[in-house]
Amino acid sequence: MDKIISVAKQSGAQAIHPGYGFLSENAKFATALEEAGITFIGPPVSAITSMASKSESKDIMLSAGVPCVPGYHGSNQDPQHLLSEARKIQFPVLIKAVLGGGGKGMRIVHSEPEFMEALESAKRESLKSFGDDNVLVEKYITKPRHIEVQVFGDMLGGAVSLWERDCSVQRRHQKIIEEAPAPNISEELRKDLCDKAVAAAKAVGYVGAGTVEFIFDDDAKTFYFMEMNTRLQVEHPVTEMITGQDLVEWQLLVAAGNPLPLTQSEIPLIGHAFEARIYAENPRNNFHPDVGKLVHLSTPIPSESVRLEEGFKQGANIEVFYDPLIAKLVVKGNDRTEALRVLRKALEEYQVVGLSTNIEFLRSLAGHPAFVDGEVETGFIPKHHSELFPPIPPAKPEVLAQTALYIVLRDLDAERSSSSGSMASSHSPWDSLSFRRFGGDVHKRVVTIQSSSSDQNKDGGKTIYHVHISSTIGSHSELAHQVQ
Repeated sequence: MDKIISVAKQSGAQAIHPGYGFLSENAKFATALEEAGITFIGPPVSAITSMASKSESKDIMLSAGVPCVPGYHGSNQDPQHLLSEARKIQFPVLIKAVLGGGGKGMRIVHSEPEFMEALESAKRESLKSFGDDNVLVEKYITKPRHIEVQVFGDMLGGAVSLWERDCSVQRRHQKIIEEAPAPNISEELRKDLCDKAVAAAKAVGYVGAGTVEFIFDDDAKTFYFMEMNTRLQVEHPVTEMITGQDLVEWQLLVAAGNPLPLTQSEIPLIGHAFEARIYAENPRNNFHPDVGKLVHLSTPIPSESVRLEEGFKQGANIEVFYDPLIAKLVVKGNDRTEALRVLRKALEEYQVVGLSTNIEFLRSLAGHPAFVDGEVETGFIPKHHSELFPPIPPAKPEVLAQTALYIVLRDLDAERSSSSGSMASSHSPWDSLSFRRFGGDVHKRVVTIQSSSSDQNKDGGKTIYHVHISSTIGSHSELAHQVQ
């Protein structure tokens, strides 16, 4: 942080935008900028601090008339006391880290015998991730949806909502696809959600971009405050798509002391938008992150209805040190049906070779009948697991042949590059002449290909393929020419 502030002073910068990474919700960083006379493009330190604590934030929301999930948010962390509170709430319950986020320090407990083990696990993960092992216990909604509202506040006391987003389809409590507006909710419910979100923002004197997250009980059609993210969200482009507004521009205007660009009645809601997160991960291996080189990358062409935000280009290496997010694919349409059609087409055009990604899974998700009908919930993936992950058919001979030819030609190019380098240092003409055989050269090679861990044979093991490659009459160069 000190180095960033030092660079800002040397460059004469008047303000710093923290993005939506580690520093965006860091109260110490915001305080240090304030002390250095540099504007932090974000909310006041007091709002960051209050909303960082799940227990304090819920007390503030209840005072402001914002509904909260029934639960225990107190300071007594004795395991037996927490168990007693869980009994009062009634199982199933949700254990959550007080300072948590991103699904860390969170455990669902379906019955009392599971409680102590889940509590210990949640506290351990919370301490490791946030340096604090305090937790709260809440009622677990059995068919929940994750709906969040984009809010904005200015220094003059104004606050508005830019409508809601549905982020229900998740893996490991982390978002995988978002859409705006939320499907299958009434206009009355939308207004109530947005009004409560604005009340939440005003309760903490909020300034700038923020997101008020609600857990929505799809059975009862009721919602409860979950938390407030005091930053610009990764998924903010879907809101920009349906409102036609540049939220970063709004942040800059508000940070400079200007009033909000639009009043609530002036904020449009046009069409529908989706954001699909492209991850380097293996969905068939519990969405475990993958690493490696982006050997080949071909993406859909950006347009008025397709927006692509990439973090990596072809040839880049995806490492283990950062989040496995490669890109964000954002699309829009005149309605949800059209937006889904644009999304499916864009996903078909998205190609990655070199490491596992979730693109194929996203294609299955976008075409699933329940998703098409807007029947989303946080348990969508486990509920529809068999349809989303159908058995992988055996590899076609044509695909195996193409794979083997790629390997042969790749190795041939490497050999040529190596030999050309050695010949360049030699003065003998014999080193630059290739050999000749009457009737042409015949080259043979067996390429062994092993299936992935998710592609198993009937005995549960990996399938091994042996592909026999032989050249036609002619030289290596003629073979390469024929394949190309």
